[in-house]
Amino acid sequence: MPAALPLRIAPSLLSADFAALGEEVRAIDAAGADLIHIDVMDAHFVPGLTFGPQTVAALRGHTRKPFDVHLMVDEPHRLVDPFVRAGADIVTVHAEAGPHLHRAIATIKALGRRAGVALNPGTPAGAIEAVIGDIDVVLVLMVDPGLPAQTLLRSQLEKVRALRDILDAKDGRGVEVEVDGGINPETGRLAVEAGANLLVAGTAAFAGGRKAYRSNLSELRRAA
Repeated sequence: MPAALPLRIAPSLLSADFAALGEEVRAIDAAGADLIHIDVMDAHFVPGLTFGPQTVAALRGHTRKPFDVHLMVDEPHRLVDPFVRAGADIVTVHAEAGPHLHRAIATIKALGRRAGVALNPGTPAGAIEAVIGDIDVVLVLMVDPGLPAQTLLRSQLEKVRALRDILDAKDGRGVEVEVDGGINPETGRLAVEAGANLLVAGTAAFAGGRKAYRSNLSELRRAA
């Protein structure tokens, strides 16, 4: 992993207590989170239905940590502006979500935010080559998106390696490689060894209640 890309951990609010999201955000921030990962699902592109811009806006006052918003939605370019206005700092869209990937990325950048592209498990690493110069993050889904509590697909570690090689060969060394799905201390270490530097952690971050959050994040960092 290049020295310019430090290890960062982004706890996923999908594993937080939905009845007390503001308190959860404050607690995981205090425990040492680098970012807050917010998965937006529309029940079309993926099975689940989760957070809208209003939720993101309501949470914005609970932390100064960056909001890492992952749009698992059809036609994501239509939702970029509402989520940026709500407080998103990074907006990631799927390469598979429609024909207008460049438009979505251009919209994100025009609004002054960092842009990411997400790849489902069945999408090859080479899908990012046309947009390397325009993005800040590549998010590798280590499981099929939209369903909780899945086991990491080990085949995706090879994709992380391939992405890191592509980025390094094409002046993309500043692009972060993010991984999401099945991340725990063991798999987080494997992902970092493969070239990832940004770990999205759900259960591994939020397990055990708020008293455990700091030790959970510390264990992820130590292992990785």
